[in-house]
Amino acid sequence: MNSYRFIISGGGTGGHIFPAIAIANALKATCPDAQILFVGAKGKMEMQKVPAAGYAIEGLWISGLQRHEWQKNLLFPFKILSSVVQSFRILNRFKPHAVIGVGGYASGAILYAAQMAGISTFIQEQNSFPGLTNKLLAKKIRAAFVAYEGLEKYFGKEKTFLYGNPIREQLFAHNASKKGEALAFFNFQDHKKTLFVFGGSLGAKAINEAILANLEVFIANDVQVIWQTGEIFFDTARAKIEALGSKNIRAMPFLERMDLAYCLAQVVVSRAGAGTISELATVCKPAIFVPLPTAAEDHQTKNAMALVSKNAALMIENREASTKLLPLAMSLLQNVELQMTLKANIAHFDRHHAASQMAQHITQILENK
Repeated sequence: MNSYRFIISGGGTGGHIFPAIAIANALKATCPDAQILFVGAKGKMEMQKVPAAGYAIEGLWISGLQRHEWQKNLLFPFKILSSVVQSFRILNRFKPHAVIGVGGYASGAILYAAQMAGISTFIQEQNSFPGLTNKLLAKKIRAAFVAYEGLEKYFGKEKTFLYGNPIREQLFAHNASKKGEALAFFNFQDHKKTLFVFGGSLGAKAINEAILANLEVFIANDVQVIWQTGEIFFDTARAKIEALGSKNIRAMPFLERMDLAYCLAQVVVSRAGAGTISELATVCKPAIFVPLPTAAEDHQTKNAMALVSKNAALMIENREASTKLLPLAMSLLQNVELQMTLKANIAHFDRHHAASQMAQHITQILENK
């Protein structure tokens, strides 16, 4: 097999970064001699997480449009121009055989430049509704790898492949085999019910505030809580936990060992990002989704409803979190029959071979080029 060079672009949140790393790992497994370069956005999470995974990355001066601080958008046209110019320089230097975009600020610029340069481009669309950038780039891509049905109308039937979303390899191992390690990691007890709460890699204000307001209820009911708060909310959460003096609540700004948290959790509360949903389907966990209402095209609600409509998850609206999240979470923790139903149904959404299928598909196209 040829020694190919690949650029993978995307980031901003863990929901883009970890699938991108999973694709890179699959490409290396398929083509051991492959060279892989990531392209991300300067100052974003990928600039730390990608090197930690063992891959080189270059950052573009790019960011998304600001909905509430319009004055920051004055630089947006200059950022677009700068990122496209820099993308052409990266392409000329690295000379990739293919560029793969997984979403995020940086992927649009490098994919556009690659298409203008006649380089094969691929899109990994994680959500049930594609963003504007992917729709604009769709005409010239070689293939779109999607996680939901019905996206052929955006990418074309002949170029759309339903493979699912790539997930972290650590989640493939059977949960039960890690229970001892997980209990030790969180210093938890096996006989107690455990709730895992997270709002994505950056945290979620409505979810965090609902949990903070009800910590005493979890403590009173002897419920263990694993709580990924995000960096911004962590100090607030830590101060409240220390004041309560409880050993049942474990808060952290970011959790690398998601596999251990999933292992212990009877119930998960989270946003409805596509990557999160794919992980939950692989580990078969009952979930309560609180979709981010400001997500582009309200795609998180669409993601969640794809499962809710199949009785594979529960959902409450963001504005209802303060009043409805606690009673729903406590009810589900007690309802083992409903937990089993949700676990059985969410398992139908599991496509954990997505990354390897994408890698094989991309290399086959390049071999036949």
